[in-house]
Formats: sequence, structure tokens, C-alpha cells
Amino acid sequence: MNKYLFSIILIFSLCTCGPSTINESIELKVGVSKAVINPPLGSFIAGDKQNRKFTGVLDSLYVKAAVFFDGKESFALITLDCIGLLYQDLLKIREKVAEMDLGIPLSANNIVLISTHTHSGPDVVGLWGEDYSQSGVDKDYMDFLVKTTAEQIQLAASKLEKSSVKYGITEFGHEWVANICEEEIDRSVTVLQFLDKKNQNILTLTNFSCHPTYLDAVYDKVSADYVAGFYRQMESELGGEHLFLQGAIGGWIQPIDKGISYEEVLDRGKGLANVAVSALRKGRSLQSTSLKFRNKKVNLPVENDVWKQLAAVGIIPRTISDVVETEVAWFAIGEATFATHPGETAPIYGLNTKSKMPEGPKFVLGLAQDALGYIVKPEYFEDLSLPHAQYLTRMSLGKSTGHMLMLNLEELAINQ
Repeated sequence: MNKYLFSIILIFSLCTCGPSTINESIELKVGVSKAVINPPLGSFIAGDKQNRKFTGVLDSLYVKAAVFFDGKESFALITLDCIGLLYQDLLKIREKVAEMDLGIPLSANNIVLISTHTHSGPDVVGLWGEDYSQSGVDKDYMDFLVKTTAEQIQLAASKLEKSSVKYGITEFGHEWVANICEEEIDRSVTVLQFLDKKNQNILTLTNFSCHPTYLDAVYDKVSADYVAGFYRQMESELGGEHLFLQGAIGGWIQPIDKGISYEEVLDRGKGLANVAVSALRKGRSLQSTSLKFRNKKVNLPVENDVWKQLAAVGIIPRTISDVVETEVAWFAIGEATFATHPGETAPIYGLNTKSKMPEGPKFVLGLAQDALGYIVKPEYFEDLSLPHAQYLTRMSLGKSTGHMLMLNLEELAINQ
């Protein structure tokens, strides 16, 4: 073989080598932005009893936007400190983003929105007005929330910078978090960290499951609950920005030491941050940073007539008939896999979702894309003597919701 032919073969082989070289050529860029979204004083408080109004602020609520772009695929991940934004509001955010120049080819459909579920935020659903004859939603505030969220996506897209990614996995909350239905619980803490070229933190994503309800019905002041303590400690330890990704908290994952002081509530969040940081320090780098994203619209059956009635009288401002339209998503950052649940899913559905994911960091995002109440096991509808069954089923679409959710997520997983 002559030298010229050998050179051609060598060049060709280098250009067509295996997946590891392809992964190395992918340049993941990340941008992040946030804004305060405190409601006006006097707004109705979501959670617990109706007709409660804010009189002050303990700590600020935020919308946080992270945009990811690998040169080909892109998506945005949004967190909001609220009880649960509904699907129609996500669609409104997408409409605004679709009109914006983001500087990258980011489809407005590739937006994932997660609510932290604080019970010390504004009524964004409609259920907590003076009574069930009127909504507790402030339309002007909702317009502000939609506009501000879209703007943060645009700002995050303008701040893209090259990043490397590491992850950590641990557990937390054994002393103060329980499934009060005395069933399965997922105590995992999964965290991704995005580092700039100087190895400084740009962003972390932390997935953990527990209702932020320490302050529920205790204070009439705005707060992200223990999540506020998490934010503060993460910023103190790592700098940069931090998104709290709520997990599967239905059926019924709660703090069991309620009645503690506000400072102790913040300490609970600080403890979560400390274990996340510790996991990262012992963590590993992702081998790939390529992005994948799939989502689909889903029509879930509505077996609970209360949902239909609330929609019919305008308390919940959306179309609800024998079915309700919502959405699920399945996406990945390298080996890290994410799936969304459109409500408060029982831990069994979170664990089942993770079982469909490949090896690597696994994220189940509760109250993502929608807030359709509790999604619980079918037996809770069959035996109302089970712990909290009467309340949980009253706040659910119906017996088949969990099964339908899993079927649709499995379809996305197979086609990924």
C-alpha cells in the first residue's frame, strides 16, 4: 500500500470513528435567568382553606429559566415557586416565546415547566378564592407571570456559554419526610451541575420529593417554604443559579415535623442543599452532553365530575369534559434522563417511571406541564378506608389516570 493511499484510509477512519469521539465533538451550551414573581399583597393564598390573603413577604418567589443547546437540539427548563401552573398557562408562555428572537433554533414546544408546589404562593388555579362561587386567580398577576416567564427564557438564551456537566446521587429526608399513606417513598436526591470553562458553577438541577407545606395555614406571608432555604444555601456554597425540581409527591409525601419555626424551615432546605453539594463533590462527569427531547399531548379521562363542574362555572379556566388535554415529556442530557408527570403522582408512579429509564441520573418531574391534582393508585378508589383515600380521590381525575400516564410515558421512552 502506498503512502498516499494509507493517508486517505487513516483520515477516513478518524472521521468515522465511534460514539466516544462524536460525544467529544458536541458542545453543550447553557444559559440561565431568573426574576422575582411575588404577588401583590392582598392576593389569595393557594393551599389549605379558602379566603386567605397575603399580608407580607417572608422570602421571594422566583421564576427561573435554563436554556440548553448542543448545536442541534435545544430545550428550556422552567421552575416557578407556585402551587401548580396549569397547562393553558404553559401554552400562553409558548405563544409569547414563539414571537421572540432567541438567537438559537429553540422550538416553543420544547419548553418544560415545573412548579415547586409551595402552599405559600398565590392562587394560580382558582380554587382558593372567597368560596367556590368565584376564582381566586388575579388575571393581571397571571398576565405578568406569563410575560415574565417568557422574558426569562429569552434572557437565558442570550446568556449561553459552553459547559461541562457532572452529577451526584444520594438520599435525604429520613428524619422529616414521610409518605403519610404509609406506602412507598422515593428519598433520592439527584443533582446535575453545569460548569463553565473556569470550572465555576453556572447552574444546578436538583430533584427531590416533598411538599413545601411547613408554612401552610401558619403564615399569611409569601414564601417558597423550605425551598427558600435550599436556594440560599446552594448560592452560598456554589454560586451561580439553582433550580429545585419537585418530584412525585402525591399519595402523600409530607414533612412530618410541622410546627417548627420559620428559621428551622429554612434549615430543612439548607440540609437538602448540603447533601446535594456533598453528592456533587463525590460525583462523576457525564460521558455525553448531547440533548434529546420528545413530548406529546395526552387526553386523560375525567371520571370525577367535580373537575367538570369547576371548569363549567369558570373556577378553573380551561376546557374539561369527559377528557382533559395535557402533555408529557421525556428528554435527556447525555446519560441523564428526565420525565414529566402532570400532577402530584404517588411515589409508585415515580419509581415505575425511573425503572423505564436507562442507567444514569434519573429525574422524575412532578407538577410539570400541568397541575391535575393527585394521581394515585386505583385501589384508593376501590377502598376508601385506606389512609387519606377520601381526600386524595376527591382531588383526582379518576381511577385510570395513573395507568394512562404510564402508557404514554412508556411510548415516549420506547421511541426516544
